[in-house]
Amino acid sequence: MRRIVLWFMTTVTALVLLFGYSTSTSGPGAVGGSTVIASGDPVTGGTASASGTTVTGSVVQTRWGPVQVAVTVEGSVITDVSVLQYPTGNGKDQEINSYALPVLVSETLDAQNAGIDMVSGATVTSDGYVQSLQSALDQAGL
Repeated sequence: MRRIVLWFMTTVTALVLLFGYSTSTSGPGAVGGSTVIASGDPVTGGTASASGTTVTGSVVQTRWGPVQVAVTVEGSVITDVSVLQYPTGNGKDQEINSYALPVLVSETLDAQNAGIDMVSGATVTSDGYVQSLQSALDQAGL
């Protein structure tokens, strides 16, 4: 009888823990300082503005969705990075990208090149980001 009660209580505890787990619902819109734009249409080319020249990298098709980056440069300095496309197919993608994209943008601005570290847990997005970033930097001549 004691084993049955112990088994029952263990099962109930496991179920309470399982169903009581809440996931994050914050999206990638919480990115500070940089622009993150979810878009189905790729943006290409470069434009000149008062704050520098913006160059758009190529669209990189990852296994979870497209990634595309645009950089704004003044001379040889990267002043801003915008993520134009990134995977948003499900809640997990949104959760991963809400923390990965700001880290990638920050590292890009600090490093001033595409030689940045991948974000743990966001390897696919990080790889697509770096490829698109390198494409934009090549177009900008950096």
